[in-house]
Amino acid sequence: MNNNYKVINVGIIGGGYMGKAHAVAARAASANAELGVDIRLEGVAASCLESAQNYQAKFGFRHAFKSAEALLQDNNIDAIIIASPQHTHLRFVELAAASGKAILCEKPMGRDLAEAKKIFEIGAHVPNMVGYNYIQTPATALAREVLSAGDIGEIIWYRGEHHEDFLVNAAGNEWRQTGDSNGTLGDLMPHPIHCALTFAGPITELVADLRKHPNVRQEEPLPQANDDHAQCMCKFANGANGFIVASRVAHGKKMGLCYEIHGTKGAIKFDQEDQNSLYLYRAGKDFGFQRILAGPGHGSYAMFCQGPGHGTGYQDQIIIEQVAFYKSILGIQPAWPSFSDGLAVMKVCEAIRRSHQSQSWTTV
Repeated sequence: MNNNYKVINVGIIGGGYMGKAHAVAARAASANAELGVDIRLEGVAASCLESAQNYQAKFGFRHAFKSAEALLQDNNIDAIIIASPQHTHLRFVELAAASGKAILCEKPMGRDLAEAKKIFEIGAHVPNMVGYNYIQTPATALAREVLSAGDIGEIIWYRGEHHEDFLVNAAGNEWRQTGDSNGTLGDLMPHPIHCALTFAGPITELVADLRKHPNVRQEEPLPQANDDHAQCMCKFANGANGFIVASRVAHGKKMGLCYEIHGTKGAIKFDQEDQNSLYLYRAGKDFGFQRILAGPGHGSYAMFCQGPGHGTGYQDQIIIEQVAFYKSILGIQPAWPSFSDGLAVMKVCEAIRRSHQSQSWTTV
């Protein structure tokens, strides 16, 4: 693929919460980033043809397909966005890669490490990306710049968390309570793990625990419900240590993705519920943490607004993510986070599961 494209025909598998977000983003991405190409919603596939036709009518797809397999075999489609459950990811990546289609796959990258390795290997020859959208906020882009400039020195300690309370009320979330890959370790935990790897580098060792909290439910839990809470202490290759935790039954938390990074010269704090602010402390320069409002000089903020402090939202993260995807198709820049990054996250998830089983420190 190259930058001679005038039209990029996109197919989306799944039309639910994330499928809609990706459909909306595809319609806006080229205009926001001034890519000069037409991003066309060529086709959608869902659980059945009737469901796909419903999404076609609502979101403006040109075609509805009777199955994901039929969509993936269509030669008119250049790029695939996989927004279906993780147990389908390997199969759909195999089919997309076989026909040379660029692939944006939602996280996590398969159900386990074995599937993630296969996805990484199979998709290596086409533009590929994993949907870690929270890393795309302009404030987080600023945090990466601050760290790169050495403003807080060498990282010595990292805290990452992702807390929500959506499973306090389990009604409608029955599917999330079954299967190892749908628990908190497979659902929420990959996001703070990816942030940790991005900011502090590779994790070498960890000790972890997984817990179920059925007594929190407002409805009767399923007999074989999976983990509600995941946590680990970890050691990084650069010598730093840290703590990463995630919960889906944390009362009052709606989008509690947070990180705190301590260095030899200062510290950084971020909270996704206040996603347009970064808090910076520089030893010897600041009396306390200084609030920095996201603005046009931070990451992809300028795609949306020229006014500092006006802010971006969740949908904008998906647009930023897709812009990076299309730029990789056009040959402008490599996609990030890539399947390589997704594999690194799954290695940590697998080590967490092994550590929980052994109740001991485990090598990643």
